[in-house]
Amino acid sequence: MSFVAEFNKLPLAALQKRSSAATTASVREAQAQTRITLADFAELISPAASEWLEPVCRRSQALTQQRFGKVIRLFAPLYLSNECVNNCKYCGFSRDNPILRVTLAVDEVLREARALKEQGFRNVLLVAGEHPKFVSKEYLLECVRALHEEIPGISLEAGPLETGDYRPLVQAGADGLVVYQETYDRAVYSEMHTSGPKRDFDWRLETPERAYTAGFRRLGIGALFGLSDWRHEALSVAAHADYLLRNCWKAQLTISLPRLRPCAGEFEPLTHIADRELVQLVCAFRLMFPDAGLVLSTREPAKLRDGLIPLGITLMSAGSHTEPGGYTGAGKEHLHQTLRGRIVELGASEWAAGRGDTRHATGQFDIADERSPREVADRIRRLGYEPVWKDWDAALTA
Repeated sequence: MSFVAEFNKLPLAALQKRSSAATTASVREAQAQTRITLADFAELISPAASEWLEPVCRRSQALTQQRFGKVIRLFAPLYLSNECVNNCKYCGFSRDNPILRVTLAVDEVLREARALKEQGFRNVLLVAGEHPKFVSKEYLLECVRALHEEIPGISLEAGPLETGDYRPLVQAGADGLVVYQETYDRAVYSEMHTSGPKRDFDWRLETPERAYTAGFRRLGIGALFGLSDWRHEALSVAAHADYLLRNCWKAQLTISLPRLRPCAGEFEPLTHIADRELVQLVCAFRLMFPDAGLVLSTREPAKLRDGLIPLGITLMSAGSHTEPGGYTGAGKEHLHQTLRGRIVELGASEWAAGRGDTRHATGQFDIADERSPREVADRIRRLGYEPVWKDWDAALTA
C-alpha cells in the first residue's frame, strides 16, 4: 500500500482535536514515552505542550547528541533554472510571474559548483523549476555527470519523475532526492496550484517511494509552513516520515521545516507559525524520529538558526543564493523575461532599464540568514559543534 492510500485513511481531524484538547498531564505522559506515536506527537505540538518546552528541549538535545554527536552537516543549494510551467501562488518561479529567467548551461553549472567547492562545500542540492523543455531528464543527467567527479554529495530538488527516469541519475552519481509536498491539505493544495503538472497531489506525494525504488540513498520531505494550519501539516509530515521509515528503510530520511519567505508575486502567508512553535516542532520531530536528519535553511534568521543548533537540527544550508548563477554570475548573457509563460524582449521591459551588467535572474525567495559559509561554520564551532562539509564519497560503496 502506497502512502497515498495510508494518508487517505489518516484520522487527521481526530489527531488535531486531540492536540487542541491536550492537558499538562497528557503532555507529561506523552513526552515520557520511549517510543513516540503519532498520537503522542499530537500532544507534543499542542498548545498545552508549550509549558513543557524546556524539558522537551533537553531531551531533544540529548537524543540528537546521542545519535548524531555534536556535528552539523553543511550544504548549499545550486539553482540550475528558474523556468517553470507550474502556477504556484506562493512561489517566485511561478509561470505567470513576470521575472528574469535563465537555465544554466552545464559548463556554467560546473562553474557554480566549483565556486561552492572553494568555499568548502562537498554537499550540493541541485534545484530547478519544473519545465520539461529547459529542465529535461537528459539535462539533469548531464549536470550530475559533470559534477560527480568533483562533488561527492549530490542531491536533486526538481520536478517529480518516473522511477525509470530516476535510475540513470542515481547511476550517474546523484544520491539524494528532496521533494516537499508544500501542503498536505488537499483543498489548499488545489487552490495554490492553479495549472501545470504540479496540480496532481497524489503523483507528488508518491515521489519519495519512486525515488527509493530507483536507488536514492537519501530522501528528503517537508511541508512549507504558511499555507495551512501548521499542526495539520506537522502531523501529515510525521505520518509520511513514519511510513517512509517503515517501507523505505534502506534510505536515510531528512525532514525540512521551511517557513514562507517574501518572493516575486508578493504572496502573503495564509497561516503563521511563531518562533517558539517552530522550536516546539523541531523537538517533537526529534523525539518521534531520533535518527532522522532535521534540516534548517537560510530562510530563517541567524539568531534563530544558532539557537536551534543544539536542539535537534543536523543539516543546515549556508551562504545560499536562490537564483541560477547566484554564486558566480553565470548565465547573465542568456537572461530573458517571461510574461504568463511567454518570452518577451528585455529591451522593451522595465527590467532592462538602467540595470546594465547588474541584472541577474530572479530568485525563488529572499533568504534571512545572509552570513557567509565561513561565518556560519565559525559560529557552529563557537557553539561547541563541528561543521561537516563532507560525510560521503562514492568510493565507500566500491
